Amino acid sequence: QVQLVESGGGLVQAGGSLRLSCAASGFAFSNYAMGWFRQAPGKEREFVASINSIGGDIYYADSVKGRFTISRDNAKNTVYLQMNSLKPEDTALYYCVYRPGASSSYWGQGTQVTVSS
Repeated sequence: QVQLVESGGGLVQAGGSLRLSCAASGFAFSNYAMGWFRQAPGKEREFVASINSIGGDIYYADSVKGRFTISRDNAKNTVYLQMNSLKPEDTALYYCVYRPGASSSYWGQGTQVTVSS
């Protein structure tokens, strides 16, 4: 079955960095785009970044552009999110997502990122 396991979250001071990882299994990882979303307390889940199957098309939310970098290693079935210059407003539960079709999606359990001011 499809599994997405995020890791790398933690507590960091404002201005610091974290690198999130999402290990995927149960599907042909190298054939699909992957994405990161986040959800802060009391807020709706929001898009952070996405990357196509070969890393050629990459998109970012305006709020993270220039600070976050999404990448993938198809040999390791893993997608990454490098987060630099973190701000308190980046505090959220970060999710990895895989969408095999328009009407289906798989989500990991999330990894918590907390940025202190």
